[in-house]
Amino acid sequence: MCPLVLELRKSKSLETVVCVTGQHKEMLRQVLDIFHVEPDYDLEVMKPGQTLYDITTSVLLGMRDIYEKVKPDVVLVHGDTSTAYASAVSAFYQQITVGHVEAGLRTGNLYSPFPEEFNRQEIDVISSLNFAPTETAKNNLLKEGKKPETIFVTGNTGIDALKTTVRASFTHPILDWAKGSRLLLITAHRRENLGEPMHAMFRAIRRIVEEFEDVKAVYPVHLNPIVRKIAEEELSGCDRIRLIEPMEAEGFHNLMNHSYLILTDSGGIQEEAPSLGKPVLVMRDTTERPEGVEAGTLRLTGTDEQVIYNACRELLTDEKAYRTMSETANPYGDGHASERIRKILEEL
Repeated sequence: MCPLVLELRKSKSLETVVCVTGQHKEMLRQVLDIFHVEPDYDLEVMKPGQTLYDITTSVLLGMRDIYEKVKPDVVLVHGDTSTAYASAVSAFYQQITVGHVEAGLRTGNLYSPFPEEFNRQEIDVISSLNFAPTETAKNNLLKEGKKPETIFVTGNTGIDALKTTVRASFTHPILDWAKGSRLLLITAHRRENLGEPMHAMFRAIRRIVEEFEDVKAVYPVHLNPIVRKIAEEELSGCDRIRLIEPMEAEGFHNLMNHSYLILTDSGGIQEEAPSLGKPVLVMRDTTERPEGVEAGTLRLTGTDEQVIYNACRELLTDEKAYRTMSETANPYGDGHASERIRKILEEL
């Protein structure tokens, strides 16, 4: 959302107020600093061991108080987080117009990803302004009965962010360590993958690294303690695998730019990586970004160890298969989504 905040603040007719919920404070601060965005409000909802119940109720009540004070004409929420869901519901209770940035993404399975698929479907029930990143997302909304005049295809603001963060002069110790090798970048954190699926994912990656001497892997390990335990059990003790702390947006985007292949169960990376010409293996059974699969920039592997291993091995040994994925045009936008959204809001 940071590129959109910066774009909206250019407007002479719009007043922009920014609220964050304060989850993962260290990571949030890094992002805000990179984009020079200072929030007007911080709910500071983070507490040890919190559940979806805690997050949802804290955000619902916290946003109620802010809406009553600010009295906004429009509330913009992004994507499929519980923050976005609770903020949208809180706005609905006060009959405030909701605009959904990244509207219309679907897997069709409420439990995959969980709870994100439910969150984004419910936000789209509430939202009066739907900023869809692609035609596919727009068609999903139309099938669900949304009025065509409420849907705007803009591209994804996540692609806009890369223009700020990726730079040729970037340096990092991990890049020095990986120099001369093919670098695999890993992200994994989905709730539905916790347990045996994640063990299988990591075993496949370790097999690949141990088989190919010119391959190294880096995993910025998610803060979830269960994820950290599984990563330590399956990936530690190999000198060509590095487990590192989560990275700020700038560092992570540049690490993507220098990687050879990305293995992930995340969402936004499925859009960002193709913008940088990087093939993505999606370690999930479903994706809300089918455009990437259809275009050939993404490949769904599920969480089966052998399937992940085979897919990764193919891209490391078959230059044509690799080139086909890396050279395919990104279907998720041209880096001007924020500008389009600003113009739409100004006109409305």
